[in-house]
Amino acid sequence: MKTTIFNALILLVCLSFQLQANAQKKGETNTFTLSAKKAASPILISEKEAKVVSIAANLYAGDVAKITEQQPEIIHDIPDSAPELIIAGTIGQNKIIDQLIADQKIDVSAITGKWESWSVQVLPKPFAGVKKALVIVGSDRRATAYGILELSRKMGVSAWEWWADVQPAKRQEITLNIETKTYGSPSVKYRGLFLNDEDWGLQPWAAKTFEPETGDIGPKTYAKIFELMLRLRANTVWPAMHGCTKAFYTIEGNAQTADDYAIVVGTSHCEPMLCNINAEWDHHTMGEWRYDNNAHAIRDLFEARTKATANFESIYTIGMRGEHDSPMNAKDLTREDQIKLLEKVIADQRAIMQEETGKDPKTLPQAFIPYKEVLDYYQSGLNVPEDATLMWTDDNYGYIRQLSTPEEQKRPGGGGIYYHASYWGRPHDYLWLSSTSPMLIWEEMFKAYQFNCHDLWILNCGDIKPLEYNIELFMDMAWDIDAFAGTMDVQLHLEDWLGSLFGAEKAPQLTKLMMDYYQLCFRRRPEFMAWSQTEPTTKPQETELAQIRYNDELTQRLRAWEQLSAEVKKLDDEIPAAQKDAFFELVYYPVTGASLMNQKWLYHYKNELAARQGRTSANEFTARSKAAYDQIKTETEYFNTKLQNGKWKNMMSMKPRNLPVFSQPSYAVPASDDEVGLGLALEGYEMEANKKIENNYADVLPVLNAYLKDSAFVDVFLKGEGEVEWKAEPKQPWIRLSADHGKLTTAAGEQEQRLWVSINWDLVPRGENTKEPPLGHDYQLIPPAYKVNGSVEFRSADTTITIGVSTFNPKFKELEDFEGFVEGNGYVSIHAENFSAQIQRSAGVNWQVWKGLGYSGAVVTCDAYQTEPITDPTKIKSGSPFLTYDFYTFNAGETDVRVQAVPTHPFYEGAGVRCAVAIDDAEPVIIDFKTVGRSNEWKQNVLKNAAVKSAKQVIAEPGKHQLKVWMVDPGVMLDQILIDLGGWKGSYAFPAETRKK
Repeated sequence: MKTTIFNALILLVCLSFQLQANAQKKGETNTFTLSAKKAASPILISEKEAKVVSIAANLYAGDVAKITEQQPEIIHDIPDSAPELIIAGTIGQNKIIDQLIADQKIDVSAITGKWESWSVQVLPKPFAGVKKALVIVGSDRRATAYGILELSRKMGVSAWEWWADVQPAKRQEITLNIETKTYGSPSVKYRGLFLNDEDWGLQPWAAKTFEPETGDIGPKTYAKIFELMLRLRANTVWPAMHGCTKAFYTIEGNAQTADDYAIVVGTSHCEPMLCNINAEWDHHTMGEWRYDNNAHAIRDLFEARTKATANFESIYTIGMRGEHDSPMNAKDLTREDQIKLLEKVIADQRAIMQEETGKDPKTLPQAFIPYKEVLDYYQSGLNVPEDATLMWTDDNYGYIRQLSTPEEQKRPGGGGIYYHASYWGRPHDYLWLSSTSPMLIWEEMFKAYQFNCHDLWILNCGDIKPLEYNIELFMDMAWDIDAFAGTMDVQLHLEDWLGSLFGAEKAPQLTKLMMDYYQLCFRRRPEFMAWSQTEPTTKPQETELAQIRYNDELTQRLRAWEQLSAEVKKLDDEIPAAQKDAFFELVYYPVTGASLMNQKWLYHYKNELAARQGRTSANEFTARSKAAYDQIKTETEYFNTKLQNGKWKNMMSMKPRNLPVFSQPSYAVPASDDEVGLGLALEGYEMEANKKIENNYADVLPVLNAYLKDSAFVDVFLKGEGEVEWKAEPKQPWIRLSADHGKLTTAAGEQEQRLWVSINWDLVPRGENTKEPPLGHDYQLIPPAYKVNGSVEFRSADTTITIGVSTFNPKFKELEDFEGFVEGNGYVSIHAENFSAQIQRSAGVNWQVWKGLGYSGAVVTCDAYQTEPITDPTKIKSGSPFLTYDFYTFNAGETDVRVQAVPTHPFYEGAGVRCAVAIDDAEPVIIDFKTVGRSNEWKQNVLKNAAVKSAKQVIAEPGKHQLKVWMVDPGVMLDQILIDLGGWKGSYAFPAETRKK
């Protein structure tokens, strides 16, 4: 009987261990107390571990102390007793971890030999005297450090705790639910930052504020940068390399600091073999930077740097360009000889690697960056070693130039991406604020991943600040691409990030605010608002935003920015004091700065128009523009001097490179004959109403359409200095005004008033009045038989002005149940995502709606990237997926179908960015959004984040029609469509949709 009971007990114990093992495999969750009221759980690491493990442990201990004021002890041996103990170590580097593995108390089979992978689990009674242990096991040194800092993430410490002054919430205890789990390996092997264009932020801040003892970006600054990277699970840096900064390896301590933090050092496309040519090449002592006649001196530099860094983790950029991002100095050689010379450069570089490191070059990370003329060499047959990573680039504005072909995707070296979120160069810099849409970053990097770019992602982040969220998104995508399957995942990621910083209750409102911010920046970046360019630098130009047409798109943009600015100020008042500084850096300053830049220039443009029309309000627009300029100075001064008691002094410049866009604009003064009077300005006209232009009078509003229920504006304004009382009287009962009387004065905000004219369509007759609009007014596209005309009379003490109101109010039976788009004033405007139907031709190849991109806030695209293009017109109709758009016209004849797309580039050399369009049963016409090099077309595209192409079509007769859009190349992102029958007058964006109401 005793034997039976003993056997049963043994069975129960074994079953218990088996259940524990099974539970661990299935993701068992256990609670673990990191810090109690009187003490924090110690963390045990080995003294033999790499320095980064000790760094991570100390960062973690500091994080706990910030939250609870209890500092965890860092120990190296098992204590005699401990209620709870953290044990962290790398396989083979920590004898206690190795003993747990040998005793089969932990299973590391899922991480052994893998890149940056770690496991976490809670063990009951792992050693005598220890009741519970949280065990973190890393496959390598970075994995162990990431595992330790994962605890900081879980207890609410932001990666931006130091860099954006994000204060973790205080509490007395920290208890976590720890899931038995394996983390990693990451989606992208090498993930990192390029510190670039540091002249106006990072370098002066480091040199004058943070590290004056070095007078440059030295080891103290890099330690803080590398801490941020560790917390973000980034592992690679391309150091700062502009002329204002000393070369990374020439400053003592930089290289060792990188190794201490386990950061892999690489260099940009113009810095071969870890050499900063811009700062290190001395013409006087070294000769020309030219390999065909000075190879010996160049090899000396390569050899010295490779020898000095042989014991550090590095990525060698192979190949060669000219000095500081210029073409290779070999213009007098033939193309064939240039290619041969570059092949010799690469062969010599690999021989140097072999000699100085003692390792086979095939085992050393290398990047070949086919950028600018080097891309031409590559496309012309340049032989690049198969083990080197092909690192593709964007066009400096966020659009990847090309990706690996199916054959290139098979290369052992794989693929990578160098991507810009900050840029100095033509057609215009964007160095000041974070203005690259997170959705665009997601789309381009997600696409790149599908083309086997899994080996190296580098983000040009400028000065780090204020690109915090773009950096966070980029690194999180590189770590786990599967968490970002669609655009909504980006929005959720942003909401989670903002919630972690400012509280879950504020997160939805903040997310919408930031999404609106990025949407407005996508339409035009703040740095582009003067319509000027650089390299060469031009003066500010006229805006493309329509002020007098399409409900005044300039003022619509202005109001949108002012609304965001007001919202962020209201939120700032509600943010707790402990979060104020972080809020200022991450939300308030970028949103407010962008809003003020728009206000500065948009009020300038309003001033110019108002002055031409003789409006007294021109002076008020001047004042508002000047106030915006002054406020930018005030906010920037606060950033540099008051924020965190001057911690960020010299970090933020409001005028990088002193480009014209950052200056105070010029202003116009309205012409005046000193007489006080009433003036009217009508939508559609440059000059004020009743002012004679040749033989015509600008006194009729745009035709209002019964099927669109649209409206038009009239500006009532003061001329001269004084007061004017006015009244407006509709002469027909069906005309409605947003106001019918008012008083104009010289006081701010009272110098003009905008009235909206709309129609009560239940009262207006149907096409009974066939009187033509005044001679010279270009609305002949509306059939006169369906027009009904009226008028509104405006009066002041000494002025009477009558304006015409034309309506289009027919009754067509076939439009009664119609749900598509209708012609208005000679055009049909459509948002591409609002298709009537889509026809799918093969499994997995169809159009999808992606939200958060484009002018309309959504695009349609075929994301089956590996699908072959369909370019044969005979096969497009029968084999390509297509969208249909139902629309109705009141006119017929030749029309221009204009399609706006996000300005992406072809996947491969020789490919296109194409779709095909046709109206009704016409043959498909292929349109291609592809641009050539740095052409003027490309410049305009990236300044607008839009590419527009058109195709001529014929509408045989008025009535119902259908536009079809076929896929030709996958990946094209369609944004807006304008079917122009001759009525569109030009605008920055296409006019508002003309959907039937």
